[in-house]
Amino acid sequence: MLQFITNPSEKYSIAEEVQMAIEGGCRWIQLRMKNATDEEVRQTALELIDMCREHDAFLIIDDRVDVVNDLKVSGVHLGKEDMPAMQAREILGPHAVIGVTANTAEDILQYKGKDVDYVGLGPFRYTTTKEKLSPVLGLDGYKKIVQQVRDAGMDIPIVAIGGITADDVEDLMATGVNGIAVSGAIINAPDPMLYTSGIMENLLGVPE
Repeated sequence: MLQFITNPSEKYSIAEEVQMAIEGGCRWIQLRMKNATDEEVRQTALELIDMCREHDAFLIIDDRVDVVNDLKVSGVHLGKEDMPAMQAREILGPHAVIGVTANTAEDILQYKGKDVDYVGLGPFRYTTTKEKLSPVLGLDGYKKIVQQVRDAGMDIPIVAIGGITADDVEDLMATGVNGIAVSGAIINAPDPMLYTSGIMENLLGVPE
């Protein structure tokens, strides 16, 4: 499972980034425009909706619950300082995908029994695409946190995020996470479509 997260780039528009990720085989897009206005996010999302629909990809938007609700995209990703997940669930209804950010097992366990669909756990290593970076986890951090969460009887999907490259996929998936999220490594690759395709091949090669 690969989630591509958009990030402003000097080389490409966000629509171009998403097009290349989709052509590389990614079917899960997160539109993240931290410093943009709601209207800018809305206009960009409108560019992406048909593209995602055409390729059976699902689109979630970082933080902007009202925009998600207005445009009826698949869901929202909520950081620690964004709207509380249960408030977003009330607004978006039962079918929306709601993801949350976590850095520790405690962050994840607070959602036990709550209607949250996945956790973005990170960062794996230092990354320039995220402001206000939490402590870096590394492979050992993921192993420990995944183990703690599973031992507590919680089977929520955990997606690794933060500074991940194609070379990390096999080792990361071996920690027990259910997927990865990639941003800068795809955008900055010489050929983003080919790079995405390589990640997808690596993911498919990982035993279940």
